[in-house]
Amino acid sequence: MLQSDLPFVIDLQSKTAVVTGAGGVLCSQFARALAACGARVALLDLNLAAAAEIADSIVADGYQAKAYKANVLEKESLEEVHRQVLADFGPCDLLINGAGGNHPRATTGQEYYDPDNIPADTVTFFDLDKQGISFVFELNFLGTLLPTQVFAREMANRPGAAIINISSMNAFTPLTKIPAYSGAKAAISNLTQWLAVHFSRVNIRVNAIAPGFFATKQNEKLLFTPDGQLTERSHKIIGQTPMGRFGDSKELIGALLFLASPEAAGFITGIVMPVDGGFSAYSGV
Repeated sequence: MLQSDLPFVIDLQSKTAVVTGAGGVLCSQFARALAACGARVALLDLNLAAAAEIADSIVADGYQAKAYKANVLEKESLEEVHRQVLADFGPCDLLINGAGGNHPRATTGQEYYDPDNIPADTVTFFDLDKQGISFVFELNFLGTLLPTQVFAREMANRPGAAIINISSMNAFTPLTKIPAYSGAKAAISNLTQWLAVHFSRVNIRVNAIAPGFFATKQNEKLLFTPDGQLTERSHKIIGQTPMGRFGDSKELIGALLFLASPEAAGFITGIVMPVDGGFSAYSGV
C-alpha cells in the first residue's frame, strides 16, 4: 500500500505545538516527532539548557523548534513564555502537558506496612513529608492545569486544536510506595475528561496518554541498582508486563501523533490511552 492510498497522513504543517517538560526523556521524543511532522515546536522546561540541546538538534535536522525557560507552577512565567511563543511561532494549536514527576519525600521505603519490621531510616506512610506530597500534586496537577489556562484560550475554534496530557498506569491501579504520584496522575485522568467536556463546544479535543513502564532519569533509582542491574521492583514490573520488558520512549510516539491528528482522531476526546505492554490487561495468573 502506498502512503497516497491511506485515508490520512500525519501532517502538522503550519501548526504550533507547545511541549512542557520538553527537556526530559519522553517529552524530548515528543518534540522531535511533532517537528518531524511539520509542526513549529516550542520546548518549555525549567531546565533551559536541556530543552535548548533538544531544540538545537531538531533545528539541525531541518525542522522548526525553540527552547524556552518556563516554570509550569508559576502562571507569570508561563504568560511571559506565551508572549514569546506568539511572537516566534504564532498561536498554539497543540499543547502537550508533559511536565510531571515524583519526589523522594513522597515515597515510602516499604511496600507493606509492618510495625514489627521497620528498618532504621525507613520512610513509612506515617513519615511522608507534607511538602514532598504537595510538590508532587502541584507539579503534576497544577503543572497541567496552569499551562492549559495560559495556552488553551487561543486554541478555541482553531482547526485541529488538541491538548494531550500525560497520565500514568498509576491512575488505573496505584503502585506501592508512591501514593502521591499515583493520586496526582489519577487527578490528571479526571482533569482530562473534565476538560474534554468543557472545551467540546469550541472544538478543542483533550485526551491523555498513560505510559506503562519506561526507564527514565526520574525512575532509574527505583528500577536499577547502582551497577545497572534490575532491582527487585523491576523484576516484579516485568513479571506483570505480558510483553516482558520496559517500553522504549519511541513507542509512545504513535499514540501521540494519533491523538494529535484531527484526521486520525477527530472524533476522539476525553480518553486516557494506555501504552503499557499489556500491564493493565494482565491479572497475574
